[in-house]
Amino acid sequence: METTKNFVQLRGTAAGEPVPSHENHGQHFLRFPLAVRRLSGQTDTLWTIATAEQLRRLTAGRPLTGQRLDVDGQLRSFNNKSGCGSRLVISVFAQLLTPTSEEDDQNRIALRGVICKPPVLRRTPLGRCISDMMLAVNRRYGRADYLPCIAWGQVAMITGNMSVGEALSLEGRVQSRTYTKVVEGCAQERVAFEVSIMHLVEDECF
Repeated sequence: METTKNFVQLRGTAAGEPVPSHENHGQHFLRFPLAVRRLSGQTDTLWTIATAEQLRRLTAGRPLTGQRLDVDGQLRSFNNKSGCGSRLVISVFAQLLTPTSEEDDQNRIALRGVICKPPVLRRTPLGRCISDMMLAVNRRYGRADYLPCIAWGQVAMITGNMSVGEALSLEGRVQSRTYTKVVEGCAQERVAFEVSIMHLVEDECF
């Protein structure tokens, strides 16, 4: 079995125009919000990063907002040292970005990595189990992405009792969550991104 895996499949609607993200080895990257509906009707809005060339080919001078898109790629983390906003920035890195006419949205992720912080196991006021953990997923060339994950019920019981250094292989979805943080006495609304674990797996997936 592979020691690491990071694969995301999304289908949704571009919810804004691309803005500059970063430059790497002379290549320009932009990011845009992708709105992906859940079966419940709730929408996750996920920041998606693509190259300027990918977006030029896709839009051909037309607005990106409102376009239906398929995205295959990886979930990446970036440590924000600017002091503004969340410290850990989570984005979907698009390796393949294509238009689609399909109406059903999709949100699937397969990860295999190593637990890098002690999981936190707790219960809701109604008694349901939740566990939170951080998964380190290696990239090539020695780098790693640190991805927050959450599990519920029986899966939470299993993951909540795992130890740092244990390997974890999972399937789930990428979700956005709004929360309020008080900064210097002022309440600020922020958005966190995490992987909601649906299944633990032993074999190859996707």
